[in-house]
Amino acid sequence: MIPYHRFDGPEDAPVLLLSNSLGTTHAMWDPQLAAFTEHFRVLRYDRRGHGRSDVLPGPYTIADLARDVIELLDSLELEQVSYCGLSIGGMDGMWNAAHAPERINRLALCSTSAWMPPRELWDERAATVREQGTEAVADATVERWLSDEFRAEHPETVSGVRAMVASTPPEGYAACCEAIRDWEFRDRLGEISAPTLVLSAEDDPSTPPDSGRLIADGVPGASFVVLSAPARHLANVERSEAFTAAVLEHLLDS
Repeated sequence: MIPYHRFDGPEDAPVLLLSNSLGTTHAMWDPQLAAFTEHFRVLRYDRRGHGRSDVLPGPYTIADLARDVIELLDSLELEQVSYCGLSIGGMDGMWNAAHAPERINRLALCSTSAWMPPRELWDERAATVREQGTEAVADATVERWLSDEFRAEHPETVSGVRAMVASTPPEGYAACCEAIRDWEFRDRLGEISAPTLVLSAEDDPSTPPDSGRLIADGVPGASFVVLSAPARHLANVERSEAFTAAVLEHLLDS
């Protein structure tokens, strides 16, 4: 499927594709847009079952989500892009970097993991949102994603993040939970050949620095950056300046 997408930035600049987390839309990347569009034509999209993209019946796999990105690039006649993904967006980035290496120039894998046990957690979350809607998980999600300090100091930003989660179609969210449940890429990391940055946040309870270190150790030549506390899962929002600087330094490294 071709997901909803949009471009920002100069038409003659190299393209940077941004792939967002579970339960968010392309608007998740608003904190990076001004800085990224100084150097890139930024391509953002809503993954299947999220935002303005079609809601296909689940379950999904990471391969399904990754192939959606390749179909999008094909439809736009983009042979190669730089690729920055956060959380599940990093998972589809890993899959594409291994299976379609010719399409990725440089890769940034942020707040993500090569596997996400326990399986039961994802089954339970999928069942919850199918029965009660994504509103039922919105508050707990925001607490995992953003530190206590940030939530207290930036209520409008927190409200916006919560609204994205709560408005995600239940089937799209649940089917992506099932994709994460079945994700296992630890033995495939060595197949990634693109220059890779792995970025973790010190206090991220969902994908802690140990998860990032495992990826960085497995991807040949990868660099590894940990953003210091306070910083949880949605590091691009909570530590936007440090996050943006680290990603740009990698993407612009010649």
